[in-house]
Amino acid sequence: MHSKKLRDFVFRLHRYIGLAVGFIVLIIGLTGSLLVFHSEISDLHLHRQIGKITPLGERLPVEVILETVKKAYANQPDVTIDRIYISAKPNTPATVVPRFKDTDLASLYVNPYNGVILGNSQEIFTERFFQVVYELHYSLLSGKTGNAIAGIVGLLMCILSVSGIILWPGWRKLPNGYSLRTKNYSIA
Repeated sequence: MHSKKLRDFVFRLHRYIGLAVGFIVLIIGLTGSLLVFHSEISDLHLHRQIGKITPLGERLPVEVILETVKKAYANQPDVTIDRIYISAKPNTPATVVPRFKDTDLASLYVNPYNGVILGNSQEIFTERFFQVVYELHYSLLSGKTGNAIAGIVGLLMCILSVSGIILWPGWRKLPNGYSLRTKNYSIA
């Protein structure tokens, strides 16, 4: 009798925790799936936005690319070049990150073969989109509170795993463990 009450309690606990965390786990899972393919999606959208770069001989030296960017910001003497990324992929633009005092400006995309500035990250939708996806994934767009909620959800998922193992009917009869119960099943 005591074992039946414990099993019913664990079953209810498992059910309600599952319902409570399911939506948050869905959000974290979907945004995580998007983040896994961030590079591929960004490359595809970048090529659609600025066009495909055709390799024309050797790449320009980094100094020439930096001079092109400095000329673009010649009317803003406080702007410095913070970073430059040059990909090993031949069809990818060089990315230059300028800095104004303590703030990053939009990254510039430069053709590494002719030095033409192709666009900036403010014009690229995927950069803004993935900033939101990243914040949604890691903090549910709620900063430290969202981080705490995501951590609590992780802890509750551990509880769900343990209670699911306890409740699994396959311990007694293996075929029952892989069947879906449809009769007498209600949420309340």
